[in-house]
Amino acid sequence: MKKVPTIILSVSYKGVKFIDATNKNIIAEHEIRNISCAAQDPEDLSTFAYITKDLKSNHHYCHVFTAFDVNLAYEIILTLGQAFEVAYQLALQARKGGHSSTLPESFENKPSKPIPKPRVSIRKSVQIDPSEQKTLANLPWIVEPGQEAKRGINTKYETTIF
Repeated sequence: MKKVPTIILSVSYKGVKFIDATNKNIIAEHEIRNISCAAQDPEDLSTFAYITKDLKSNHHYCHVFTAFDVNLAYEIILTLGQAFEVAYQLALQARKGGHSSTLPESFENKPSKPIPKPRVSIRKSVQIDPSEQKTLANLPWIVEPGQEAKRGINTKYETTIF
């Protein structure tokens, strides 16, 4: 089996970035407006995906991941949902106030719907047993210090995929 490279998945209201964990180069970047949906697999809850549209080719692409933990996949889907909500609220605010398309880095406001709490706390690191590397991905969260206690709508989260 081919070894899967380690990447960082960065999710914000602007979009999703795949970053090479070894050299920090951006592998792929998807703007939030080009992501049409995101979901967990109903039969395998550790698997999640999102669909993007390439504006140049007009093709759609499905990006599928298998998380090491079901709760981690759930947390990522919630984060993507928060990113959609923040982007939508910022677009409404910009349209209402007649602001330019430049948006602030963080947006402190209450979402229109309550955000469910994650089933588990955020992990900072995970040790992987080499004999259990059957899964496609392991997604430990990397969170900025102080962000664990205050999880507002600023949806700048990163995760590492193996």
